[in-house]
Amino acid sequence: MKSRVESTGMDASETPTTAPHEQSSTRQSSTEQRSSEQPSPDVEFDDSGGDPIGDPVGDRPMSASDIAAAYEEYADWMHRFEFADRLLVGRYRRRQFGDATGEVLDVACGTGTNFRYLPAEADLVGIDVSPDVLSKAEETLDELGREGTLRRMDAQDLAFPDDSFDTVVSALSTCTFPDPVAALREMERVCHPDGEIRLLEHGKSDVGLFARYQEWREDAHYANMGCRWTQEPLAVAAEAGLDIEESSTGLFGIVTTIRATPRPADAVR
Repeated sequence: MKSRVESTGMDASETPTTAPHEQSSTRQSSTEQRSSEQPSPDVEFDDSGGDPIGDPVGDRPMSASDIAAAYEEYADWMHRFEFADRLLVGRYRRRQFGDATGEVLDVACGTGTNFRYLPAEADLVGIDVSPDVLSKAEETLDELGREGTLRRMDAQDLAFPDDSFDTVVSALSTCTFPDPVAALREMERVCHPDGEIRLLEHGKSDVGLFARYQEWREDAHYANMGCRWTQEPLAVAAEAGLDIEESSTGLFGIVTTIRATPRPADAVR
């Protein structure tokens, strides 16, 4: 097996990125999973024409370098407590990413949490902004005995040509990007026209008690982790202009899965 971390010459001002491949799941009960095989949702904007209502992206001052530093500090902790992620989110990752094929880009791959859910035959490339986090991702590849290439790179400025990957995946990442719309558009750019963009994201719960707790803690959570805890993933994907083919929610409405396809080049550029 071979795995390596490649540097792209970026500086510390760049963001963490992940790209996992996934398969969309059928929706079950409204409590556990809410189906939405629908067009992208309408996104309302405030009177100033600024940020979408309810979307806190523009209200957070943390820079990409601040976020990278936060995740470098938590890299070892994230790696050691991956078992907790498997208990809570593992089934959603498996449904989203378990049948990925071809060239797969995992944007903001972090410590490699998605790697165990990707098929062994997938040709994996993972990117992230933090060298410490990528070091843990390399350990994950070794532990799993699988091949992969890891590169330090900004999700908002991917150093790949257009149409480079069959599948672009990312999990729990858009909440950390200073400009998640730019990152999603970059994922679309590097995805093959016949490929897929698969996202696993989190947002505010649709259960009142959980939602109030998230609202109460959202500023502290962002200060500690650089994570917009109550961001609306579908609103961000819609603002990026992605063609959302299917979406669903689970875990009390906190987890959102999104399957999207790249728009025709003339519709984007």
